[in-house]
Amino acid sequence: MTTASTTAVPTLIGSVQRALRLLEAVGTHRDGAPAKQLAREAGLPLPTAYHLLRTLTHEGYLRRENGVFLFGAAAERLADDGALQNRRSRMTQSLGRWRDIIGAPVYCAVYRDGEIELVAVADTPAAPAVEEWAAFGETGHAHAIGQCLLSQLDEQAREDHLDRHPVRPLTRYSVRDRPALLERLRSVERMEPVIERQEYALGTVCAAIPITAGFTAAAMAISVPLDQSERLLPAVERLRGEVASLLRSFVFSISI
Repeated sequence: MTTASTTAVPTLIGSVQRALRLLEAVGTHRDGAPAKQLAREAGLPLPTAYHLLRTLTHEGYLRRENGVFLFGAAAERLADDGALQNRRSRMTQSLGRWRDIIGAPVYCAVYRDGEIELVAVADTPAAPAVEEWAAFGETGHAHAIGQCLLSQLDEQAREDHLDRHPVRPLTRYSVRDRPALLERLRSVERMEPVIERQEYALGTVCAAIPITAGFTAAAMAISVPLDQSERLLPAVERLRGEVASLLRSFVFSISI
């Protein structure tokens, strides 16, 4: 006796499928399209199309202007989120490649909306990233990435940041106070690496390089153990060369 095999059929929600077909139809018309045309292209009865179009408009996925339907703010946010995810994915891949070439953790950060934001980190169990034991965004004065970003700001933005995130020593090697930090930042040479030795974490040295990204302050960095500090400068120069090559290829985008 043989038993016929059955293939499980997923439960599909018809209204969702129909709504998605309408959204796809809207997406093919840059200047929008009327309900009758969208219904025809989506293969839907006009009353059904009207009902779904009203619902999608109410939820913000569509908007109606001059008798035609276009993507609304909610749909545009989805598109923006997808593009953002794609850029982050490309950045993660680049950092991973540089990590493998250099043999050290690689970090990327930006200064956005008045705060230091660590965007991505690539490390390995053999070469782990520095543990964030003190809030990274609040201790920019004490690590290479933060100092690199702060050095790119104008005087007013820098002072504003330090008003909100006061200088405080994290280790015995940290910059001691605000005047000392400001003097250091003013001495940073444009496009030169910023070096930090055990100021954020004992036993670790770091170097960061500024990234030219329009009006956005950005930085890439690496870290190595203190007993490998002789690797730091050659490694950061290698990173600078890799980043410059990628920027020239127009593949890299820092708009994240």
